[in-house]
Amino acid sequence: MNYTYLIFFFILGTILASFYCVVGIRLPKKEDFIFSRSRCDICNHELKFYELIPIISYIFQRGRCRYCHKKIGFFMPMLEIITGLLFMVSFYSFGMSYNLFIALGIVSILIIISVSDITYMVIPDEVLIFFSIYFIVIQYLNLGLIGCLEHIIYGLFLFLLMYLIMLLGNKIFKKESLGGGDIKLMFIFGLILNPILGALSIFIASLIALPISIIFLVKDNERVIPFGPFLLIGLAIIFFTKIDVNTIINMFNLI
Repeated sequence: MNYTYLIFFFILGTILASFYCVVGIRLPKKEDFIFSRSRCDICNHELKFYELIPIISYIFQRGRCRYCHKKIGFFMPMLEIITGLLFMVSFYSFGMSYNLFIALGIVSILIIISVSDITYMVIPDEVLIFFSIYFIVIQYLNLGLIGCLEHIIYGLFLFLLMYLIMLLGNKIFKKESLGGGDIKLMFIFGLILNPILGALSIFIASLIALPISIIFLVKDNERVIPFGPFLLIGLAIIFFTKIDVNTIINMFNLI
């Protein structure tokens, strides 16, 4: 294993994390996230390039803005570290392959949607469209036209499956159980996984989200939990652990 590549992907992940956070915060508000300069959230001062170095700037500034001296939350450096580690794990798991680019895409959409869905309870259509095209291109290059078309069909199937789950949830809970973004997100799942693994990722996401939902339900009956991040965590678990249908069948045979 070439440790230079691991370091490279960690640094790349920390750099992109800052951009992903900006996209997740600004895109739902229809603000410019490409040309507009970053600013301090408290004093609105435009930040210099050396104040935007991932992790390092936070450490040297001791977690405070250089101008208003107010404390900066640990969320951003934490996000940079997590993204860097996930990028590094992506390369460690898949090497230089098409699956590496799929893994990096999964990490990227996970970070962007986690920021937007947790902050605004919104999954921007622009993000879903961009990554749908991204994964279609990767699968076309990897699997050819027929394989790519198969995954598009898988995506439509999972989209319909999630739509039916939403209808069932609405009937049981007498209110909106899933957002439109969660349903559209399943199309991307089909571009990466087959229907069985896609359904399993929904199940895993539900298991992870259930205890958290119960806690918030007890504390605040009106609190709505964003499901998008949990769905993407379920997708990441399935993809990074390299579980396949045969593994699932063997598990049931053991039972």
